[in-house]
Amino acid sequence: MKRVSILLATGFEEIEALAPLDVLRRLNYDVELISMTNSYYVKSSHGVDIKADKLFDLEIMNSNAVVIPGGLPGATNLRDDDRVISLVKKFFNDNKLVAAICAGPIVLGKANILEGLEATSYPGFEEALKCKEYREDKVIVSKNVITSRGPATAFDFAFAIAKYLGLDISKLEEGMLFK
Repeated sequence: MKRVSILLATGFEEIEALAPLDVLRRLNYDVELISMTNSYYVKSSHGVDIKADKLFDLEIMNSNAVVIPGGLPGATNLRDDDRVISLVKKFFNDNKLVAAICAGPIVLGKANILEGLEATSYPGFEEALKCKEYREDKVIVSKNVITSRGPATAFDFAFAIAKYLGLDISKLEEGMLFK
């Protein structure tokens, strides 16, 4: 089964979660919003309640990729959740895609998966990543990890995920006026 799981914790950045959801679903990929709270409704950093497709369970391990949006305190809530750290380590070690944007890469830093990789994040989080080389590119693909800068790069991030998963993005980029 081909599936991407997007993790939502209270305080996530809406566009950073919903841009990958939108792009991948337009490409007919199975994407699920996963609530890391005890409720299907997760409040974003701007007070918008988004309904997740499911609550966290171990079935998420069957996904091909995990996406970690930024936003505060969403990224710190994910970073401080031991289930998320275990999941990120397992996905990385199983050579599955791990993608994080904005403040989200702090989760990857805590999981210690960036030590030999290049990465990026929202400005100010550089030290928390513990990566080999920090760069300010919009999106960085390094091994099986994709990182991105912030809200303005959400669609660059989404298309990078789709491309990494082997999806043909050319028609969708054109249709969405992305390129």
